[in-house]
Amino acid sequence: MGNKRTIQRKGSKKRGKPMLRFNFWVLFIIFVLSFAACFVLYMVAANLNPNFFKDEFEASISQDSQVSTADEQATTAAQETPQETPEGAGITNPVPQSAAVDAGYFESCCLITDKTLLRMGSLGKIPEANVLGNDQLGALNCNSTRVESSYGTVTPYEVVKLKKPSELYIMLGNDLGQGSVDELVASYATLVNNIHASLPELKIYVMQLPPVIYDTDTVTNDMVNDYNTKLLDMCNKAGVYCIDTNTALKGENGTLAEEYWDYDTLSLSQAAYDQVCGYILTHTS
Repeated sequence: MGNKRTIQRKGSKKRGKPMLRFNFWVLFIIFVLSFAACFVLYMVAANLNPNFFKDEFEASISQDSQVSTADEQATTAAQETPQETPEGAGITNPVPQSAAVDAGYFESCCLITDKTLLRMGSLGKIPEANVLGNDQLGALNCNSTRVESSYGTVTPYEVVKLKKPSELYIMLGNDLGQGSVDELVASYATLVNNIHASLPELKIYVMQLPPVIYDTDTVTNDMVNDYNTKLLDMCNKAGVYCIDTNTALKGENGTLAEEYWDYDTLSLSQAAYDQVCGYILTHTS
């Protein structure tokens, strides 16, 4: 018999295509070649421009410096910017005349003042412990100058925070002429806003500066009037009271009335202090 043929039958299923496999070494070679190409381009640019590295370095330093300067300016602005308070609702400035209150009203009041009203305590108008000031205090330095108090030698702001009076009166501006009016008012506003923010229930009365008896090369009544106008605007923005003690002491010719000036001490007279106290007692909120 003849040899039997062996017939091989192909399976009914087709063989699939080989799957694509991830090859780490291929990826690594691509990365190395890309890096090498970038490096070659960088070196070519450096060779073509002899100041290439210097330019790159200075640009980096300049950018860092700009960022640093911007940060410093932002920090300084945050520190210097006074803490503004919303405008007070229902406050009319200057404070209009009201029914007179008893002189005992002063027992719960504090006064921050420069040389202008410094004798308010010694004359028995306000308890001496409640008068905060000295010859060095002024509008320009009111946030840094220290005064003697029962709490030690501290700033007026710190005393008021600890003392927590019912009412606070402030008269500053004896240093008018030692800086611009805007500088004085800005410093003044910082003190007022900081106190108002710390003690929002405290009634703060800013007293307008009295007129001068005569104009000098340093201070004129026009300067005083400009200062007082800006104090009034400051009070309206801060939401505190402003009383017109300037008009209360003004004579017919627009200067300080003669009876309110003591030529021996070159300061306000006893009559001026009496007038100021009477004005306060008839101008409360």
